[in-house]
Amino acid sequence: MSATVNFTGSVDRDLLRRAKVIAAKSDTSVNALFNAELRYLVETFEAAETASNQNFRTLLDFSLGRIDDLTAMTALGIDSSEDLFLLMAQAHLPMPRLPDSVTQKMVDVLNALPPGAAHGG
Repeated sequence: MSATVNFTGSVDRDLLRRAKVIAAKSDTSVNALFNAELRYLVETFEAAETASNQNFRTLLDFSLGRIDDLTAMTALGIDSSEDLFLLMAQAHLPMPRLPDSVTQKMVDVLNALPPGAAHGG
């Protein structure tokens, strides 16, 4: 077993609160959850690199918001957003999160629609 080290990082307050709830419900610690997820990420990335497969790196770049969906789909040789979402799920990676300002603009556009317009009525 390898030695452990302490490190300092930062995490969104709400995310940490939710992680604590999951840890409590799972009778474990946030540290154990973090280590399991980080280990999965590192081992999957290393296995893909060893196999000279850039697909996981592409999915990780998409997850981190470094590339957009069209760039990711082109690099992966797929033509469907649905296939991209399935690959993200299989890779155990979260979908990228839009900046709050972009999300708010989308909400504003939807709120400005006439009643029933969003349902085609």
